[in-house]
Amino acid sequence: MINKVVKNVEEALKGVKSGMTFMLGGFGLCGIPENSINQLVSLGITDLTCISNNAGVDDFGLGLLLQKRQIKKMISSYVGENDEFERQMLSGELDVELIPQGTLAERCRATGAGIPAFYTPAGYGTEVANGKETREFNGKMYVLEHAFKPSFAFVKAWKGDTAGNLIFKGTARNFNPMMAMAGKITVAEVEELVTAGELDPNQIHTPGIFVQRIFQGKDYEKRIEQRTVTSKS
Repeated sequence: MINKVVKNVEEALKGVKSGMTFMLGGFGLCGIPENSINQLVSLGITDLTCISNNAGVDDFGLGLLLQKRQIKKMISSYVGENDEFERQMLSGELDVELIPQGTLAERCRATGAGIPAFYTPAGYGTEVANGKETREFNGKMYVLEHAFKPSFAFVKAWKGDTAGNLIFKGTARNFNPMMAMAGKITVAEVEELVTAGELDPNQIHTPGIFVQRIFQGKDYEKRIEQRTVTSKS
């Protein structure tokens, strides 16, 4: 029987080191690999390039790595909720590559599919296209975008089994399946870990072939990024 379970986050992150490029699933604070991020902070590795839709908030998610100055470069789509990110970017301490969200998703997908590059109309005529090859197709201009080269991908799922099959819950799926396909080593942390065969095959979002290590996470905070309420009249 295939068994990809590791006993804890420490074992799951064996082999990570300074200077590596990581993919981290999540959208806002939804579906982020909290345990893996906390372990990266504890390891103290530096000069990291992190590919993620956003950079968490000041005291949570990737914001914790930013506080410790462990990230050298962020490749992201949206970073508006992190004051420390803004400070480091404006001061020149942090290298930042901002990407249209659809382009970020497609670059992740292309990485997992073995596609080295693709053309997209998104960003043509803007700063996004600076220094990139452009080409006309059927009277419309396109920008050449390249796949990523991550060493590890860290994803978080709702349920997983010992063979590495994953199910994501609701919008917490977001970038996780695409990034799970793309890592040379994909580490999945799950809220519930079951024996292979217990998950409905028709409900699996990421097949276990894309996952090299899986463990059951703990102490998930389930934060709400922005809470809006109405006052009683």
